[in-house]
Amino acid sequence: MGCPEVPVQGAVATYLGYQFRNQGAHVVVAGNPSVIQLTKVSDPAGHYLSEFVILDKAIEEIVEKNRRAGTCIVFAHNDAGISYAASMRHLLPDSRLVVIIFGRNAEELGNLVTFPCEKIVEKAVHNPGILKKKLNEVFGWAA
Repeated sequence: MGCPEVPVQGAVATYLGYQFRNQGAHVVVAGNPSVIQLTKVSDPAGHYLSEFVILDKAIEEIVEKNRRAGTCIVFAHNDAGISYAASMRHLLPDSRLVVIIFGRNAEELGNLVTFPCEKIVEKAVHNPGILKKKLNEVFGWAA
């Protein structure tokens, strides 16, 4: 996760952690220091989000083949997020890649995605309800 300037990102990350942990998955949050602190505050006991790594360190570990992911979810509310998603596609070619494109310019950003992935595009800024519904559909979770 990148800059936490769009509020829905933290809520959606915690929701994803909840769903994946209920399925027995190990959930790793990679992001910048600010977004990591915000998500830790949102789940202080680590019920849903238990491992955190600075984004640059996560990329380094993936490049060095010291970290892998069966599923990689990228949050993108700006072009840097789209670039990060493209990098993950290249670095994790066998992983399921889901790109959550959100914020005021979501539709324009969605058009920048030209690599294979699953896209969720929603103009969500403050209300995560529609994103949650779309995530439930993409991952096959009951509503």
